[in-house]
Amino acid sequence: MIRLFRVSIPTSVLVLILSDTVIITACYVAALFLALNQLLDPWFYLRFENGWLQVALVVAFIQTGLYFMDWYEDLGLKSTILLMNRLCTLLGVAFLAQALIGYSNATELQLPQWSMAYGSLFVLVTISSWRSVFFAVIRRALPDNRLLFVGMSPSARKTVKYLSEKSNIGYAVVGYLDSSDVFPGVPYLGLPEELKSVAKTLQVTTVVFDQTREELGYGLLDLRSSGLKVEEAAQFYEMVFGRVSLSDLRPAQVLLEEHPSARRINTSFQGIYSFLLGCVGLVLFAPIMLTVLVLVKLTSPGPAIYRQQRVGKNGSLFYLYKFRSMYIDAEARSGPVWATKNDPRITPLGRWLRKLRLDELPQFFNVIRGEMALAGPRPERPEFCALLEKKIPFYNQRHIVKPGITGWAQVNHKYTETIEDTATKLEYDLYYVKHVAPALDAYIIFHTLKVMVLSRGAQ
Repeated sequence: MIRLFRVSIPTSVLVLILSDTVIITACYVAALFLALNQLLDPWFYLRFENGWLQVALVVAFIQTGLYFMDWYEDLGLKSTILLMNRLCTLLGVAFLAQALIGYSNATELQLPQWSMAYGSLFVLVTISSWRSVFFAVIRRALPDNRLLFVGMSPSARKTVKYLSEKSNIGYAVVGYLDSSDVFPGVPYLGLPEELKSVAKTLQVTTVVFDQTREELGYGLLDLRSSGLKVEEAAQFYEMVFGRVSLSDLRPAQVLLEEHPSARRINTSFQGIYSFLLGCVGLVLFAPIMLTVLVLVKLTSPGPAIYRQQRVGKNGSLFYLYKFRSMYIDAEARSGPVWATKNDPRITPLGRWLRKLRLDELPQFFNVIRGEMALAGPRPERPEFCALLEKKIPFYNQRHIVKPGITGWAQVNHKYTETIEDTATKLEYDLYYVKHVAPALDAYIIFHTLKVMVLSRGAQ
């Protein structure tokens, strides 16, 4: 895996993204040569008539569309026909985008008509074919990282299960060493004392060890000196899943104070750009917010915007603003409860507002007031925090940073319905707290756009 934006991304995914970008660019450049060869020198057009910029805009649009269509999430090739259908839909939208550029009189940014047509046809054929070739030949040719697990801690078991189901991300679990055969379905290779011989015999590239196996210290140092990677199971879990392992977290670990000075700098910088982007967001979304405000008032009795007390940074309380998506006095009988699937308290309009995340737009005011950031753990109600701090260890650590309109947990996990869901979301929140940085915020915000467009994770 390669680390970008404070997130670990499988090497095979990056290779596929880069190769797709090169191929799509080549398709539209070739189309320019085919369409303009009799009229104008294509190289002259590329250099002096904004040709490269036009191609770059089309490529960026198509690559963004592929990302939004989960092209790089599910790497298993299900059907070439299905892939071509998705590409046809995306290329159709790209044609519409080009038409809008033409109607806006920004013709210097518009790829010539026949170049767009030829290039899109080339993309349809070559990208579909390339994806088939990639998984049939290229992906198999890429060397797998051969993993040997020593001790099957809770995080190690989850990691092994996940990697066994994901065969296309570049990891191969050769087996594990433990005091006994405790994990069916994965090769049991003997006792931890046999680490050196097993690692050499099976040509292991990475050893993932349980942090409680202190007796293996010198053996692990020898393996590292010989060129093998040595990873602690909880840290490896964090890299694979993008979240902290609560089951392996101990009070003695100064997990969240790994780089306190760097975090102070990042959080200070976060306050600056959150304020600026919050002001921009208010201006850009003002027409939508005004429309939603009117619709909420017309479709159900009660105020269009309501405020609710939430827990902020360091446990401070503040009032969060939202467009009302529930009927008035929805909790009069039930008291404070989590939203559930098909919750009867939610209005018909409110369901759409939640799906599109439009109910969160008034929180730009909270950002400008300094109570929230654009990205961070979602603020919880004090009633729930008091309960969750008793049931889930380290829950109050999520309050080290400002809460956010969106967050790492929100783009990776569904709405909370149970204590188990909350524990999983806390793992994501603690990952964010540990790695808070502008790069991670940018990744979260971009991914949030995908969640909004596809109406995922709402309830």
